[in-house]
Amino acid sequence: MYRNTYAKINLKNIENNVQKIIKSYPEYQYYFGVVKADCYGHNDLAVVKSIIAGGCNYLAVATLDEALEIRAEYKDIPILCLGVINPKYLTICEENNITITISSLSYTKELIKENHSNLKVHLKINTGMNRLGIRVKEEINETYSLLKDNQITIEGLFTHIYNANNKKDTENQITKFKELITDLNFEEIPIIHLAASETLINYPKLPFINGCRLGIIMYGFTYKEDLKLASTISLHSEVIQINELHKGDKLGYGGAYIAKTDELIAVVCIGYADGIIRKNTGRYVYINNQRYPIIGNICMDMLFVKIDNSVKVGDDVVILKDINHINEVAKYLDTIPYEILCTIGKRVPRIYN
Repeated sequence: MYRNTYAKINLKNIENNVQKIIKSYPEYQYYFGVVKADCYGHNDLAVVKSIIAGGCNYLAVATLDEALEIRAEYKDIPILCLGVINPKYLTICEENNITITISSLSYTKELIKENHSNLKVHLKINTGMNRLGIRVKEEINETYSLLKDNQITIEGLFTHIYNANNKKDTENQITKFKELITDLNFEEIPIIHLAASETLINYPKLPFINGCRLGIIMYGFTYKEDLKLASTISLHSEVIQINELHKGDKLGYGGAYIAKTDELIAVVCIGYADGIIRKNTGRYVYINNQRYPIIGNICMDMLFVKIDNSVKVGDDVVILKDINHINEVAKYLDTIPYEILCTIGKRVPRIYN
């Protein structure tokens, strides 16, 4: 690491968070650790190891590439790909024991043109999000029959709740899910999963559900304070130069900032190429446990912070401090913590402890 900009990942906190969640919601048989997008920006297979150590007995990813990267290291744990995989790659899924998602009747018809009797699938039901999944009961039944007739193992059945904080929307989706799957033989389907992070904490387990998917909650993001989950990631950089501005001096691209008085400005070696987009201007970072505002236009590789004379070159700059700070930044940027975490750039090293 030749630039003192990095994300610090606490592996033990991840493991402990997963343990606490499972202990608080012990009714399920299958706990899917959703490790897509490099474990929500945390990166590295060491994070996957902590999630498994915490108690997750199934993993879920978005792409086949993600699945194969994990499979190269972890040979036995089941992996479900939540996205759509091009049928020409299904043999690779069979060879590497990657479970796929079936999200349409047309995809199923394409799939059965070849012999894929070693394939395991989860059938996705569209109950209102209208992203992936089958929403017509007759098509669900036909898909189910085609898969069975072609000796393809239907291991799971699931849907995705799109607005878990809205009770009416969620209850409508649950009712829809029940209605759409009434003709299926549950005894032939080992895993049925509905709850993701927010659904898990907001609604009781349904009798016929035996799986849940843990996503951002593993990294401490939940309003359930009694779970006592810990922060797992912080983002750091360094003061590389301090400039003195005089009243009227302009700063940065476009001269977007004009000094109103004589001011001290720290140049920090992180920018939008590292995921700190220009809209971050105006929000706060931490230096020596004090809050200081980002000012001026953020550059590709650097940004500016208005400081006082207590700050020195080489001081650590905490760009993202903890759960509370990340939530604050997400609110400031009119987005969600997921996006904040996932946009931390690839060139930012992750340091694990």
